[in-house]
Amino acid sequence: MRKLLMASAAVLGASGGLAVAQTTTQTANPNQGQLAAPYGAGPAANNNNNAWGTANTPSGSAAAGPLSTIYAPNVDAVPAPGTIVIRLNGRVEVDVTANFTSFDKGVNANGTPNGYKVNPVGVASYFRLYPGFDGLAANGLRYGAAVELRENFGGANATGNTGSAGTGGTATGPSGNTSAETIFVRRAFTYLATDQAGILRLGQTDGVVGLFDNCIFYSGCWDAGVGNINGGDPLQSAAPGGSTVNYAFLAQAGAEYGNNKIVYLSPQVFGFDFGVQYAPSMGNSLQNTGNGVGCNQAGPSCISVTSGNDATRWYNQVGVGLRYQQTFGPVDVKGYGFYETAGKEDLTTSPYATPAQARAGTIVGGVVASAQTLRYDNLSFYQAGLAITAANLTLAADYIGGRVNGQLAMAPVGGVNTNAEVVGLTYANGPITAGIQYVIEDSQGDARLTGVSQRHEYMLDLGGAYKLAPGIQVVGEYQYESRHQGGFDFATGTLGTAGRTNDAKAQGFLFSTVLTW
Repeated sequence: MRKLLMASAAVLGASGGLAVAQTTTQTANPNQGQLAAPYGAGPAANNNNNAWGTANTPSGSAAAGPLSTIYAPNVDAVPAPGTIVIRLNGRVEVDVTANFTSFDKGVNANGTPNGYKVNPVGVASYFRLYPGFDGLAANGLRYGAAVELRENFGGANATGNTGSAGTGGTATGPSGNTSAETIFVRRAFTYLATDQAGILRLGQTDGVVGLFDNCIFYSGCWDAGVGNINGGDPLQSAAPGGSTVNYAFLAQAGAEYGNNKIVYLSPQVFGFDFGVQYAPSMGNSLQNTGNGVGCNQAGPSCISVTSGNDATRWYNQVGVGLRYQQTFGPVDVKGYGFYETAGKEDLTTSPYATPAQARAGTIVGGVVASAQTLRYDNLSFYQAGLAITAANLTLAADYIGGRVNGQLAMAPVGGVNTNAEVVGLTYANGPITAGIQYVIEDSQGDARLTGVSQRHEYMLDLGGAYKLAPGIQVVGEYQYESRHQGGFDFATGTLGTAGRTNDAKAQGFLFSTVLTW
């Protein structure tokens, strides 16, 4: 039997047998799903065969630094010809947060206090599971599948329903709160690949930009996967939602990998590889009949409608990109460019409204004018990044711009283009990883304010992680965020009343323990 390095504490082999890199003193019962083995790479939504988006994953170099070799070959178990490797990776994270925002005390639409106040100190726990398998046929075909399962949370009300309880929620005991938590599928995909032809991924999976940037270009690798400004816990997840910036960049974002798509990525040639993706809708085609509402005929319950009552829906998403990775002596250089477009749903159940009518809530064709009845441009945007690593330091920058509004939403006709930049510096050496990011985002913001105002947001994020032992890291992090759009009230999520605008300011502190297997 061939020896394989284990990717986790639960790796099984088939079709050719399995050997475990472990000492003879370790004991376990495989029939009970137990396995004693050295610590591997820890959890990853993307495995060793495709972590870099290519079948022939580059090994990295000393100049590339630890950030570029997270998924290097033989860190996760690679199947020998004629075998498969089954993985069950996991992650448990516990955060202690202290958040101070403009909205810690609630207000009514007219600016008067509504009587509510939140405790700025919180303790959060979160877990994920990453089941999957990788195979290598004797003829060189690589194949496999991967799933990411996450924890969901209920609202703070007596019914246990998910979502915000608003001001009508009532207290629920700890047991009731946990019973509202559920498990949901975040990723689920299969892949076929060869070193010569590249890789084809199918399903609920990262697109080209997500596979090109596994956190290098947007500088998101330094906090042990807590999330930083991409949905991280200091502010993005644990603070009142109105205070947090709608992060525009797409790599590792749910808006980018959450819909079902077809993705092809080529092998690398002289440091270059390219990718292309296609998605017919914003979701999963099984939603047409499996969502509990039904899609007996074309109607609002169909995920794949191309005309109807919601002009904010896009379809036929196409993206193409080119990436370059090369080492020049002690310096490692990476860069990429990406373009994406998508069509838009035609509004056919009512007339289109103007932004002024949407602001006033005017009845147009029997329908109340809203953001869903405005005219929108097709998605058409570009994203590009550059990262340079030397002496354990990585300086990186990422940019997104064009006809997009926020995170993968269409921009209204007449609205301004999005222009967003993130610049970061990361240090990685041994058990220590530290970093800082600064983000500026300018976009249209609320579509109803087209021709009136635009949105300006910025964020600062800094901190680091320390590996105490294999599989455990401690994290410290600080965030500051600011949001402004004239005529928009971020506290209530509505247009400002009587000229009132409620801007958002927030800062947060986090201490976290992250355990992976």
